[in-house]
Amino acid sequence: MNFWRSLVGKLWVTIICLVAVVLMTLGLFLLPYIDSNFANSGAIKRLFMYTALIGFSMTTFFALFLFTKITQPMQQVIAAANAIRRGDYGKRLKLVTSDEIGELATSFNHMAAELEGTIRSLNHEKGLLSSVLRSMSDPVITFDNEGRIVLTNPHGQSLLESWSDLKWEQEEEADPGEPYPDAQGVPLPLRTLFLRTLEEGGDHSSNVHVRQGVWSVHMAPLYSDNQIQGTVAVLRDVTEEVRLEKMRRDFLANVSHEIRTPLSMMQGYSEALLDGMASSPEESSELVQVIHDESLRMGRLVKDLLDLARMEAGHTDLQKAPVDMSELLERIYRKFSVRAKERDIELHCIRKSSELWLHDADEDKLEQVLTNLLDNAFRHTPAGKKIDIVADWVAYSNRSEIEIEVRDEGVGIPNEDLPFIFERFYKADKARVRGESGGTGLGLAIVKNIVESHGGHISAASKLGEGTCFTLRLPVEKQ
Repeated sequence: MNFWRSLVGKLWVTIICLVAVVLMTLGLFLLPYIDSNFANSGAIKRLFMYTALIGFSMTTFFALFLFTKITQPMQQVIAAANAIRRGDYGKRLKLVTSDEIGELATSFNHMAAELEGTIRSLNHEKGLLSSVLRSMSDPVITFDNEGRIVLTNPHGQSLLESWSDLKWEQEEEADPGEPYPDAQGVPLPLRTLFLRTLEEGGDHSSNVHVRQGVWSVHMAPLYSDNQIQGTVAVLRDVTEEVRLEKMRRDFLANVSHEIRTPLSMMQGYSEALLDGMASSPEESSELVQVIHDESLRMGRLVKDLLDLARMEAGHTDLQKAPVDMSELLERIYRKFSVRAKERDIELHCIRKSSELWLHDADEDKLEQVLTNLLDNAFRHTPAGKKIDIVADWVAYSNRSEIEIEVRDEGVGIPNEDLPFIFERFYKADKARVRGESGGTGLGLAIVKNIVESHGGHISAASKLGEGTCFTLRLPVEKQ
């Protein structure tokens, strides 16, 4: 620090100037008096000069003393304060004096220690908060009251980046007259909830739909001095939960419908028998046969439901062993040959490879799969058409597989229904009556579970009015 700009320097200059003014004033009045009243005026003038020089010297010594005791310690205090301002919170003063500067140094060191502890605690809490946010699997996004993003975790940042590429169907222009025009910076799915939270306060929750996903959003206000300064939103992907809930509701509705129909028929026909409405033994026998058929249908439905539940729970009991698919296909062909002749349908079994062996498979389950697929094909193929069973050995994804196709020339399946035909109780033909088909609506769902339990894959292709082809691939080697 420049001496002349310091407090001691300014004080020294002030004292020198005052002494000089006093000496000059005294000289103007005393020198004429000395010359007129004293004979040895030169000696007195020299004494006067010596006194002035001694005064100036003492003033300079006093200034240096003050510079050492005040200015230099103050410079150390200033340097330490600047160090703390730059973030060096470990800086301390080493001044050991018993005056006010020593007390200032002690207070400064105590303040620096408290500040260092506070900053360390804040950094620790900030680190914990960052760790918590990073470890959360749910996106967390914080907005200020103008809609700007203040803080987010990695999952929230990824979500915002994915949403930034979307073109919203109802993108709105900002209205300067709105109470929060800058809220346009908030993603459109969250904007309504954001404005509601700012206006009403309190926590708010809602489900938002983005593309094919569903997000559960919980938004809460952030307060500072009893004023809302922003909001924090926690999002959770509930797409799978919503889908499962819908499946559960649909399942209950379908099961209720499937059971109610045969129960109503059984109740109606049994009441007819009790009321003696059958006029002959033949009519009675016919009513009893209907009741028996409906009871069998209910039995098949319950059995299929139990089988499907066990498969989906991973409790499929497979009796695996080497299986000759050529022999199995021949047996299936003979089983359905009589039905094909009765329905005037051409049935062909084409084996393109002579060796069609599966090293580890359940023959009974595979027979159930093929029986179900052929039963569906016969049900939807009119007379005069044909059904083909084609089997071949193929290499797919670096492994050997047996590919079996069941092709029919039936009514076909609409393209919009194809992705859902393997779901429980799904009916591609909405006009078809359950009683006419005799099915439970669970066959393809069971087929898919059996094929996947063997490590295989099943798919369907269809053209409306031309027919349908089910393709299943089964791995040859043990999985």
